[in-house]
Amino acid sequence: MQNGHGKRVILGMSGGVDSSVAAVLLKEQGYDVIGLFMKNWDETDEDGNCSATRDYEDVQKVSSSLGIPCYSIEFIEEYRNHVFSEFLRQYQAGYTPNPDVLCNREIKFDLFLKKALEFGCDFLATGHYAQVRDRSTPAQNGSKMELLRGNDPLKDQTYFLTAVKGNVFDRVLFPIGHLPKTEVREIAKKHNLATSTKKDSTGICFIGERKFKSFLSQYVQAKPGNIRTIEGDFVGKHDGVAFYTLGQRKGLGLGGEGEPWFVVAKDIERNELIVVRGTDHPELYRSSLSARELNWFSGQPPEESFRCTAKTRYRQADQECMVTVLEDQSVRVDFTVPQRAVTPGQYVVFYQDEVCLGGGVIF
Repeated sequence: MQNGHGKRVILGMSGGVDSSVAAVLLKEQGYDVIGLFMKNWDETDEDGNCSATRDYEDVQKVSSSLGIPCYSIEFIEEYRNHVFSEFLRQYQAGYTPNPDVLCNREIKFDLFLKKALEFGCDFLATGHYAQVRDRSTPAQNGSKMELLRGNDPLKDQTYFLTAVKGNVFDRVLFPIGHLPKTEVREIAKKHNLATSTKKDSTGICFIGERKFKSFLSQYVQAKPGNIRTIEGDFVGKHDGVAFYTLGQRKGLGLGGEGEPWFVVAKDIERNELIVVRGTDHPELYRSSLSARELNWFSGQPPEESFRCTAKTRYRQADQECMVTVLEDQSVRVDFTVPQRAVTPGQYVVFYQDEVCLGGGVIF
């Protein structure tokens, strides 16, 4: 266990059990802990599903029981301008973006970190399931710490941290990263925390769980079009290509006898969805992908060409691959085993054993 020696830490408290237990552990380690709750979505404009008010009440309960101060801060305008607007732009362009990755890069580990430093804090802490450790050799970008997977493989959240600049982790603590979720729950119950039995949050970062199509349709204009097979045969109509993603089966409105239909491509120019029949149709699989906007936590890739494992979506098992860095600093990734439903706009994230190397946007 680390010794905080009275160093001041701003802890991002969401009103969930993970950040609550992070507060417990930081206090036990001797840190001077300040809880800070972020409100990034204006629920007054929505249908009432956002639970920011209730979440902050839970933060106050936990903070009071632990004897730590807590405050609330709003990044509503910044979230809309830097995360949500980009989220919508990419959907309208036919991609499937990941708002959690954008939110970590733009809000939690940028604006929020700057606010922590304004409070005169030594560190920013969050309830992410991830770990950091001292590098054995200095990184090109000067970062002293490297990012490691969380100890619980079912909860590891390094995938969502892939766009955060590597030197940021020099000022970040992940107090629960070494614990399995079951132990986090046990610690919460032991300390009678108000969040000990609270369900984990799901859905879009800071917006919450919504009926996605109806939510997105409030911001993206529906443009109906044709659904065709890869041979060009017409099989139905769609409500707008932005509302669908590669590999999608449900919600296509295609029936009939035979195997189920799956989306394999979007033809943006013609405003058409391309579909195939069968769970294992070859068009659903790719042996390689390209990625850009690479973010290497050390400041550079390990080599111009190297073997590692990768994930093209959260919770995916590690996939063996060869990564080749191209002249424009994008990468080509060749997989040992073809991958299903590789989706432009999502992130590919690279690992060498427990170390997360970074990642980039699939295109």
